[in-house]
Amino acid sequence: MQQQIPSIDPRYSRQLLFPPIGEAGQARLAGARVAIVGMGALGTVLANHMVRAGAGYIRLIDRDFVEMSNLQRQMLYDEEDAEQSRPKALAAAGKLARVNSLVRLDPHVADLNPGNAEDLLRDTDLILDGTDNFAVRFLINDVSVKHGIPWIYGGAVSSRGVVMAVIPGKTPCLRCLFDQPPEQGTTETCDTAGVIGPIIHVVASFQAAEALKLLAGDSGHLNRRMLHFDLWYNQFSQVELSKAKKPECPACGQGRYDYLDVRIEGDTVQTLCGRDSVQIAPVRPLAFDLNEWADRLGRLGRVERNPFLLKFHVDDTRRLVIFPDGRILIQGTSDPAAAKSLYARYIGS
Repeated sequence: MQQQIPSIDPRYSRQLLFPPIGEAGQARLAGARVAIVGMGALGTVLANHMVRAGAGYIRLIDRDFVEMSNLQRQMLYDEEDAEQSRPKALAAAGKLARVNSLVRLDPHVADLNPGNAEDLLRDTDLILDGTDNFAVRFLINDVSVKHGIPWIYGGAVSSRGVVMAVIPGKTPCLRCLFDQPPEQGTTETCDTAGVIGPIIHVVASFQAAEALKLLAGDSGHLNRRMLHFDLWYNQFSQVELSKAKKPECPACGQGRYDYLDVRIEGDTVQTLCGRDSVQIAPVRPLAFDLNEWADRLGRLGRVERNPFLLKFHVDDTRRLVIFPDGRILIQGTSDPAAAKSLYARYIGS
């Protein structure tokens, strides 16, 4: 069913005056479907730009909830969101709905994985990367190449950032540049290097500008280079990618989608950037009754819950955060082995 495109709203008057968009580009924006993967630092800036620009449909995907440490750089959240442990996708949608009622917001409290990635992404016109890890980016890249959906990669750590647009069939994909994700522990993360707020806005704004070019129908002005910048040390560079496209690339060259087609049994374990936390998630979602888990764990320690999650305090420094889809965050450790031990002890093996 084709989405009805609303008439041009006066809120876009300044954007309409910009010739590369104009009324025709604004109408294209109103009919566009955008997915934003990750509603943390980059994702909140991206969503803010897309909603205010008038993209007609925006799917917000995030597995996490708001905490106080997010407020330094994640622009859509406030102290009440953190105090109430609101899921980021829902908290962001609530804020954005008050910004532009013409935009249809579709929040998903979900962990993007090989089992759900195609369902969540393949019916969109553009995928925006708001994630903080390469495993998910390689998964996005597979969906992008397989279904011919452009995506815009962005990353930020410390005071440095990188941006690259991937247009299937026209530009190199992520696997043309990197055959596989870097080994865990070999790259800087928010945990080891920190991050300053301004680099988030710079990276996401470059991503959003490329998104507007694509959605408004001006792909001829896309930047076909990879951008690198360091705000603190005043460095800016662009890497030419015209010769980086590889015929032997497993994804865009050979049509092999190793990260999408992977078959994993049991649970996936992932250390979360900047969180001193480990997520353990079932590949196939489960159905956890939070009331039952509150009764069971309440006999062992302090339990807090809201409609979206349950927190069980193991001790003063460690806690389990349980989601209805079976995902568990083990907070207070970044050691996967210690996390799995706590998981087995309180949830089961």
